[in-house]
Amino acid sequence: MEQNVRSIKVGVIGLGARGLGLVNTVFLPMWEHGLMEITAVCDYYEDRAAEGEKAVFEKTGKHPLCTTDWHEVINCADVEAVLVLSAWESHIEMCIAAMRAGKRVGTEVGCAYNIDDCFRLVHAYEETGIHCMMLENCCYGRRELMVLNMVRKGLLGNVVHCSGGYMHDLREEIVNGDINRHYRQRNYMLRNCENYPTHELGPIMQVMDINHGNRMVVLNSVASCSKGLHEYAVEHRGADHPLSNCTYAQGDVVTTTIRCADGRTIVITLDTTLPRIYSRGFTVRGTKGMYCEDGDYFHFDGESEFDTVANIVGNAEKYASENEHPIWKEYRKNPIGGHDGIDWLVYNAFVESVREDLTPPIDTYDTATLMSIACLSEQSIAMGGAPVAIPDFTSGKWIERSEKGESKQGYYRLIK
Repeated sequence: MEQNVRSIKVGVIGLGARGLGLVNTVFLPMWEHGLMEITAVCDYYEDRAAEGEKAVFEKTGKHPLCTTDWHEVINCADVEAVLVLSAWESHIEMCIAAMRAGKRVGTEVGCAYNIDDCFRLVHAYEETGIHCMMLENCCYGRRELMVLNMVRKGLLGNVVHCSGGYMHDLREEIVNGDINRHYRQRNYMLRNCENYPTHELGPIMQVMDINHGNRMVVLNSVASCSKGLHEYAVEHRGADHPLSNCTYAQGDVVTTTIRCADGRTIVITLDTTLPRIYSRGFTVRGTKGMYCEDGDYFHFDGESEFDTVANIVGNAEKYASENEHPIWKEYRKNPIGGHDGIDWLVYNAFVESVREDLTPPIDTYDTATLMSIACLSEQSIAMGGAPVAIPDFTSGKWIERSEKGESKQGYYRLIK
């Protein structure tokens, strides 16, 4: 057990593959380290809720509250913080309810369905003082934090452009969503948007000081036609299956361009329904150099521009000894958790913010901003790629909010 650290009591809502996986790989190990206790578990499906309760009991000998009604978790006196790991459509409603019940809340990545819901989330924080933290684990990726550290040191010069994407072949998960009870299937049938912007945009927002001296002001989104899911369904579910004869609204590739208040630009890509290798494509371009995740390399001013990627692929590691982020220097002493450590780190930051009553490193304004991209891109695509304004959820506070301010306290700290 960690010394001189208070364990927080959490309720977990959503125990599908992601939720139950986190229970086993992050939350229960955190319990062993004295950081959290799971006092309630919930899922819409009884069997999933029961699996969550079983996992907790087998590891700890304790029975948490087990329910299919998420309101019971939020109203449970033995829950001080709520983790929302459920389907995208439910996130904002559950988060607002938890905040208004006086419970700190962390939400797994998700997207908004209308812009009013994003403002409702912000208003819930401003009226209660209770924050909602988006648990965007890619903000804690080793390379993402190393690049952020190098940007802060000025090694890449003035950053003028970033790009990234969620580029991941999800055809099997989506087409089998009716079997696996996965929410992505209905979303891909009914919506055409940048539905998963947070993995790429979260780290970029840190690099570009979004909501902390800078903000995103306008986006344009375009979507390709939709072919991948139909062909996959025909091949794997059969030509006569209903999923082979329905319309998928979601374009196979969505490209979104964003302009910031200070003139810097961002390009993000959603590419999840065609054959491809996995990539988040994290790329940072500055006046003194660049980093590219695909190939894991840096290129600096003065080096030959004709060097092929083959000659420099993997060279980022040689810069790690001097530029590793302090969070990762500490974490690598005792690595725990899934997704190469990033799940542990983001939940560690949430636990810290609850225990120490800190503004979380990804706060409610950041969460609303990240969630808004989906519905704003949906509008742009529907209008043929027309520009759509990105609201200022901070109501002007972004101008004065320094990256060294209160909202960043937890970002550079690890629980000792």
